Amino acid sequence: MANIDLAECVSDKIQSLKAYEVEDSDCAIKLHANENPFSLPDELKPEFQNFIADIKLNRYPDPECGLLKQAISNKNQISAESLVIGNGSDELIQLILQVFCDAGDSFAFPDPTFGMYSIIGKGLGLTPHPFPLDENWDFDGDELLEFLTESNARVVFFSYPNNPTGNCYLASEIKKVIVGYRGIVVLDEAYYDFAQKTFYQDIKNHNNLIVLRSLSKIGLAALRVGYGMADPYIIGQINKIRLPYNSNTVSQEFAARLLQNFSGIESQIKLILQERDRLLEELSKFPSFKVFPSNSNFILFRVNDGSKNLFKHLMENGILVRNLGAHPRLKNCLRVTVGTPKENEIFLSELSKIGQ
Repeated sequence: MANIDLAECVSDKIQSLKAYEVEDSDCAIKLHANENPFSLPDELKPEFQNFIADIKLNRYPDPECGLLKQAISNKNQISAESLVIGNGSDELIQLILQVFCDAGDSFAFPDPTFGMYSIIGKGLGLTPHPFPLDENWDFDGDELLEFLTESNARVVFFSYPNNPTGNCYLASEIKKVIVGYRGIVVLDEAYYDFAQKTFYQDIKNHNNLIVLRSLSKIGLAALRVGYGMADPYIIGQINKIRLPYNSNTVSQEFAARLLQNFSGIESQIKLILQERDRLLEELSKFPSFKVFPSNSNFILFRVNDGSKNLFKHLMENGILVRNLGAHPRLKNCLRVTVGTPKENEIFLSELSKIGQ
């Protein structure tokens, strides 16, 4: 029987990593993962059921994702040659770093931001260079360009709106970076449908720009569908290392149907935005909270003291939010996803009970 020291077999770059933590529990109300709280619109449910009944499970999916690319192309007025489909946008983040970076190279991102940029890069043997956001969770474009030059970063990521702070950076400062940077700029627009702010129109004028989108936040989190938009040359390079059949048939074909019949999702997005604004207003009434503006489907707020106790209280009463206090810039911060009107009311009611 083999009994070796497995730790000695694991790469050093992996040994030092901590896994991305996904909080989960049996809480009835889950306001922690920035998902759409609503199920599929009624008009799409029978179509999904009929599609599943007819699916050919014995056949590989379309390796080119033709039907889904066409649906995205029609919705965004962009050519299929400028599109790549990912198993969630996380996969595309990894592919971009593989294409543009060699082992030991540097890449950059704001701090705080989406934790997977750092984890994926470190897992590839790259050197992360986080640049600190200011007190308004924004940055100066000229200063960032200098930082990117000094760090020799080959790729810079922007979560837009930024997760977990919820805001969109000043467009003028991002444009400075796109124009002045001699590397690859990635605009991760996973929350585009809530912000309605985008840079994808700039792709035709700036061949160093990649825009990522996701369907996870608007109702298809279980299917893991992300896509990238970029100059066709970049798409071609990504396709060299993209795994064959990386997107399964169910994800491809049903995502295409959803994009072709989007009105029900648009109605849900409208309600989520109404509820977000209501939550922002109500949370701002609590004297012990500092509530940050949001362009997304979640809200970041700082508790003057005792965020761990508040997090625990909510969880014990069936409500799961995201505790971000481990990050030094986010001490005593919680992030709450906008839920259904009923879920939001229960959340606010629990806050009131403990006198926050």
